[in-house]
Amino acid sequence: MSTRERRERSNESDRYLLSLFSEALAKIGKNSKGVAIAAVGGYGRGELSPGSDLDIVILHQGQFAVNTLNEFVNALLYPLWDRNSVDHSVRTRTEVRDAAESDLKVALGLLDIRLVAGDADLVAAVQSDSLESWRKQATKRLPELRQSLRARHERAGELAYLLEPDVKEARGGLRDINALRAIALSGVVSVPLERIGWAESKLNDVRETLHETSGRNKDRLLFQEQDAVARKLNYADADALMSDVAQAARLVDYLLEFMWHQIEHKGKDGFGRFHRKPRTDTVARNLSVSQKEVVIDPFVDIESDPVLGLRAAATAAQLGLPISMDSYSLLSSALNEGKALLPTPWPREAREYLISLIGAGESMISIFEALDQEEIIFHWVPEWRALRSLPQRNALHRHTVDRHMVETAVHAAALTRKVHRPDLLLFAALFHDIGKGSEEDHSVRGERLIAPLAARIGFPESDITIIKLLVKHHLLLSSTATRRDLDDPATIQSILSEIPDLNTLELLHALSIADGEATGSAGWSDWKATLVSDLVSRVKKAMTGSSTVAQQPEIDQEQLQIAETGVLQVKLEQRENGYSIEIISPDKPGLLSLVAGVLNSSRLDVKSARTKSHANSAVMTWIVTPEPHAPDVSAEYLRREIESAYKDATHIEEKLIARAEAYASTPSIPVPDPIVEIFNDGATEATIIEVRSHDRPGLLFRIGAGITQSRVDIRSAIVTTLGAEAIDTLYVTEISGGPLSEVRAEEVATRLRQLLK
Repeated sequence: MSTRERRERSNESDRYLLSLFSEALAKIGKNSKGVAIAAVGGYGRGELSPGSDLDIVILHQGQFAVNTLNEFVNALLYPLWDRNSVDHSVRTRTEVRDAAESDLKVALGLLDIRLVAGDADLVAAVQSDSLESWRKQATKRLPELRQSLRARHERAGELAYLLEPDVKEARGGLRDINALRAIALSGVVSVPLERIGWAESKLNDVRETLHETSGRNKDRLLFQEQDAVARKLNYADADALMSDVAQAARLVDYLLEFMWHQIEHKGKDGFGRFHRKPRTDTVARNLSVSQKEVVIDPFVDIESDPVLGLRAAATAAQLGLPISMDSYSLLSSALNEGKALLPTPWPREAREYLISLIGAGESMISIFEALDQEEIIFHWVPEWRALRSLPQRNALHRHTVDRHMVETAVHAAALTRKVHRPDLLLFAALFHDIGKGSEEDHSVRGERLIAPLAARIGFPESDITIIKLLVKHHLLLSSTATRRDLDDPATIQSILSEIPDLNTLELLHALSIADGEATGSAGWSDWKATLVSDLVSRVKKAMTGSSTVAQQPEIDQEQLQIAETGVLQVKLEQRENGYSIEIISPDKPGLLSLVAGVLNSSRLDVKSARTKSHANSAVMTWIVTPEPHAPDVSAEYLRREIESAYKDATHIEEKLIARAEAYASTPSIPVPDPIVEIFNDGATEATIIEVRSHDRPGLLFRIGAGITQSRVDIRSAIVTTLGAEAIDTLYVTEISGGPLSEVRAEEVATRLRQLLK
C-alpha cells in the first residue's frame, strides 16, 4: 500500500466524476459556468481507501430553476450510487458559508476542498472563504474542535492501547491527524506536520489493507483480522503490526497534546497571554519556568551538566508542567552527539531525579511519553526500546507492556507512604515487566535483566538484591492468595521461603496492588485485594526478628571525645553536587529544628541526616545539596549562623516563612497527606515517631518545631530523602527521660499532622 495508490484511486474517481459532470450538463443543456463539483475531506486530500466515501459538494450560483438543478444533480449522482458510497451536499457559496458557520464538521471538511470538475473560480472562492473564516474564527473554532475530540476519544478510546482499535476514530488515529492539519491552517501555532508523516502513512496503509482484506468499509481492526492485515503488509506477525500501530498513534497523540498546550499558553489572538518579556522563574539548576513550561536555560553547557535532562523531567513532573519542545530538541541533539551522557554508575543525584520523576503520579505519564517520543529515554535506559509499544494480546491487560509499566508506577506513587523504601517500590514498579518480549518466563528473565540496569543506575548491591526479588516475585502474592488455602501453614511457609523480611514484604505487597490496579478490573478486584492483604497479614505474624524502622546511628570514638567537650564544632566536606556537614553541638531543646532551619535558610537542601545525643551534646551528620543560586557556604559561616540562632532564631523563622510562601505559590502536583506513626516497642529507652511525607523546603524545621512545642526531647533522628519523598525517624523521650506514654505520643503525632498539612 502507498500514498501513490490512494492518489490513483482518487484520480480515478475524479475522472469518472468529470465524465458524469459533462453528461449531466449536456442533459440539461447548460455549460459549466457557475457550477462545479468539489471534493472535501479525505477525498479532497486525495486519500481514498477502498471503502472510503466520496465526499463532494455540488456548487452553483443559484442560476438554475429548482427542477433543472434537481435534474442535473440526479443525473450526476444516480450512476455514482451504483458503484460508490457518496456523501454529498448541494449549495451556493453563501449556503456553504452558512453551513460552515453552524457545523464544525462542515468547516473542517472545507479546509481540504479542491476542484474536481467545473468552474474553478467558484471553487477557489469557496476555498478562500473557508480558510479565511477558519483563521478569523480560530478563537471560537479551536475550542470547539478540542471539545469534539474529547467526546470522540471518550467514545472510541485510545488507539495505542486497545486490542481492537478504530484506526480512524480512536485517540491518536487518522481523524486526529486531520485535527493537526486544521490547527496548522488556523495560523495560531506552528505545527511540525513532518513529524507525523510516518504515522499518517502507516495508519492509512493499515486502514486501506483492512478494507481490502475484510471486504467492508469499517475502520475497527478486529482481533481476528489482524493476522491477515499483518501478512498483507509484510509483518512477521500481528504483534509487530500492532506495535507499529501503537507507536504511530502515540506519536500523533503526543504532538496533538503538545499543540493544545501551545495554543493555550503561547498562541496568538487571545489564546495565550503575551508579555513583552514573559515572566521566568528559576525552579532548579539550569532550569526555569516560562509560559507554563519548564525550559532549559539559554546558553547552558549541557555537556558539563549530564544530569540536566533527568532534572528537567523530574522537575516538570513534580510541578505538573510540560517541558518545552525547544528544550527537548536541545537535549536530544546533545545526547545524539554524545554529549550529556551519564557516567556508569549514575551519580546519586541522577538516581534521585529518576525516582522523583517516577513518583510524580499522573503527571509522570506525559513527561515519560515525551521522553519516549523524543527518543531521550533510550539514552538513559536502552532496555526500554525493546518494550516500546510491545503489545499484550491478553484480555486482562488494557495497555502495551511499556504503558502498563508506566501505569503501574503511577499507582505505586499513591502507595509511597505505605512503605519505608519508596525509591525501591517506584523503580521496581516501572521495570517489573522488563522481562516480557520473549518465550522465557518474564519474571525469571526480568530478574536477570533488572540487576545490571539497577547497578548502572547506581543502586547499592543490598538494594539490587531486593529489587531482583520484587521483579522475580511480583506475581507471587496475588497468585498464592487466589490459588492456595491461606489456613494451610505450608502456604505461609511458601512465602517465607522467598521473602526474607518485613521491608521486602511490604514492598512486594504495594507492588502487587499497583500492578493489579494498573491491569484493570479484569485482573484486580476488591475480592483479590482482600485475599492478598489477608495473606500478607498472616506472613507478617509468622516473621520474626525483622523491623522496618530505621535504627539509631552509631557515634565513633573521635566524635564522642569532641561531644564531651561541650564545644560547638562544624566540619564541612565538599561532595559531588553538595556537602557533608558534621556538627557537634551542645544539646538543647529544639536543636534539630534550629540547625535544619539554618541549613534551609542558607538554601541548602537536606538529603539525609543522622543525629544522636551523647552526654550534653548532639552529634549530627548532614548531607545537603545547594539550591540554584545558593551562595557558597563554609564551616565558619555555618558555625556563626548556628551560634546566632542559639540566641535568637527569629531571623531564621522569617526566612523560612518567606520561603514557604514562595514555595506555596509554585505550581505543584497534588500529594497525599503525611503519615505519622508511633512505635512504642522499637526501643526500650525512647518512643519512635516516624513521619513519611512529600519533601518540601523547611519540612524538617517544622517537624523539629512540632516536637519542641510538645516539650519532648529528640535523642536520635534519621532523616532520608528518597526522590521526592522524605522519611524522618525520631527517637524521642520526655524531657525528664524515658519513653512517652501512649496518650503523650498521640498528642505529639496529632500536632505533627496538623503542622504538616
